[in-house]
Amino acid sequence: MEVLHTLSQTFSFFELLERFVLNFVFTAVIIRFIYYKYAQNKAYMFTYFMISTVVFLLCYSLKRNELDIGLALGLFAVFGIIRYRTDTIDIKEMTYLFVIIGVAVINALSSDAVGLGEILFGNVAVVLMLLILERVMKAPLLLQQQEIIIPYSELVKPDHRSALIASLGAETGLDIKKVQIGKIDLLTQSVKVTLFY
Repeated sequence: MEVLHTLSQTFSFFELLERFVLNFVFTAVIIRFIYYKYAQNKAYMFTYFMISTVVFLLCYSLKRNELDIGLALGLFAVFGIIRYRTDTIDIKEMTYLFVIIGVAVINALSSDAVGLGEILFGNVAVVLMLLILERVMKAPLLLQQQEIIIPYSELVKPDHRSALIASLGAETGLDIKKVQIGKIDLLTQSVKVTLFY
């Protein structure tokens, strides 16, 4: 009886390892060869890899312990909509976050009745869909943005926009493509400006 229990645990470990490698490979393809190729943004790569790994392991643990799937999906919905106390996340980055969470959940929670071929098909379908959409839609290279506060001056007025861009570019050393004027505070004589570079 003890031998059967040990064999069962060994089989479970190899199943976990197989699914983990599968999840990691497809996650790496999505993040490195699709997301990074088209977005050129390293800022979220660490987050995507770690969320995929944690969600996969959490889902697999929930499956092994036979907890309610509704509880698991509710948990991931909370993870997906958490708003970090930093800049708001772009819609494209949120979409990739959802894709990464979805792939991890598919790879972890698919039952024993679902064969490896079906899991592979699901992963390949997601990757192909991302590639097709990225190529067909030809998304332009996203500009990075940063908010700064500058002293109020004549450069803030709409007819001085090119001079403001040149001035801020010289001060920051950034290749600024456009600026967006935000809140103007006449009391403190300051202006919130968003730089796109």
